[in-house]
Amino acid sequence: MTIKKYWRGSAAVCVALAAAGTYAISHREADASVSDAHGQIAAPGASSGITGTRSSAPDFSSIVTRYGPAVVHIGAKQAASPDENGEGGRGGEALGSGFIISQDGYVLTNNHVVEGAERVTVKLMDGREFHARVVGTDKTSDVAVLKIEASNLPTVRIGNPADSKVGEWVVAIGSPYGFDNTVTSGIISAKARQMSDDSPIPFIQTDVPVNPGNSGGPLFNLNGEVIGINSMIYSRTGGFQGLSFAIPIDAAMHVKDQLVRTGHVSRGRIGVGVQPVTAEQAKQLGLDSTHGALVGSVDPSGPAQAAGLREGDVIVGVNGTRIASTTELMAQVSQLTPGSTATVNVWRNGAERKLSVTVGAQAPQIASAAPRARQQQPDQARPQQPEQARPRLGVAVRPLTDDERQEASLPGGVVVQQASGPAAAAGIQTGDIIVAVDGHVIRGVEQLRKLIAQADDSVSVTVVRDGEEASVNVTLG
Repeated sequence: MTIKKYWRGSAAVCVALAAAGTYAISHREADASVSDAHGQIAAPGASSGITGTRSSAPDFSSIVTRYGPAVVHIGAKQAASPDENGEGGRGGEALGSGFIISQDGYVLTNNHVVEGAERVTVKLMDGREFHARVVGTDKTSDVAVLKIEASNLPTVRIGNPADSKVGEWVVAIGSPYGFDNTVTSGIISAKARQMSDDSPIPFIQTDVPVNPGNSGGPLFNLNGEVIGINSMIYSRTGGFQGLSFAIPIDAAMHVKDQLVRTGHVSRGRIGVGVQPVTAEQAKQLGLDSTHGALVGSVDPSGPAQAAGLREGDVIVGVNGTRIASTTELMAQVSQLTPGSTATVNVWRNGAERKLSVTVGAQAPQIASAAPRARQQQPDQARPQQPEQARPRLGVAVRPLTDDERQEASLPGGVVVQQASGPAAAAGIQTGDIIVAVDGHVIRGVEQLRKLIAQADDSVSVTVVRDGEEASVNVTLG
């Protein structure tokens, strides 16, 4: 996918690019206008024995030698989209990365690498190339599972992200800009980053150089274990600027297991609205820290209400796992099996108590981008898996942050993270900022959904691209 840089005057807009790791090779004419679980995971072994000093980086060569052959280059041939005259254009090929998790050919990558592709190929370090079958994709987590027909393949080792610490060295291997088997390194900058309000993914933030083409590649710890899937960057330019984000591998493997077993992903819900605990609230409630998630609302017909949760409770644990933040709670609950029973620890009236909750199921997310073998997010996507408008428009979007809106001097808007179908046919692209529909300023994702839902057969969509504003007519699906 093409990554855009937006300007208003001299202020650059910082954009979290869930699709920034995909390197798109376009075969269309340039146009300046807007229109246009099977198998076994390799068993853990001994540490790779990497050492380092305070003044030098570790030697990563043993990781690269042993596990580099399990990192693959992925090519996803995209379907041709109609041009502004409704005629067939020429498609392109999105390039990304992935890694082999079983000797019989299961491969993990990002959903946004393969979404909407007509044909997917996997190329190994030894030069062999295979046609890949898309087993399943999930837009909410931005995870995709591929299968190639081969045996005795090299595999990675799967680690535990919970054991990693901020400040530890990590290594990425992938194909930035199509340069296969490129190795970059850095440190874990933060953990459990929430990239959108509704994302269940607690991203690992690193300063490992990640660029278009790295998407879907593995993030290794110093023991040679994969702890994440490189998925996003946060950038003013569309290229790496020191902020990269990886999907924790335990969350990805949970998705993988469901996709392989059933072809789709089910996520748990308990029916509460939560918010972070402030220092003042912690003091008032008698908590010794701001860990946990403060219950601000309870669905009157949801599982939490039936279990006795109340507004003002602080959820501090789920099934024995302590909860440090709302992000961690969302991640834990989403991985619960609908219909199962979960033990939720809450802080109430100065004491901790346990409640038994029968887990509900999240409603299936509305698909909005290309038809999926499976979402995105999506749908990951998602990154974060961004909120999305209805499929009749064909975009996956997320809200502008306050900083982005201020720096771009925009009254509102949402950032397009995927575009296909009617939107792509009208020329809307990844990275565009939708600022208005039929003259109505877009303040958020829900407003966009409602306007599209209420529209007739077509709408006028105003977008900002490279600081320039333009309107396009979209015939809705």
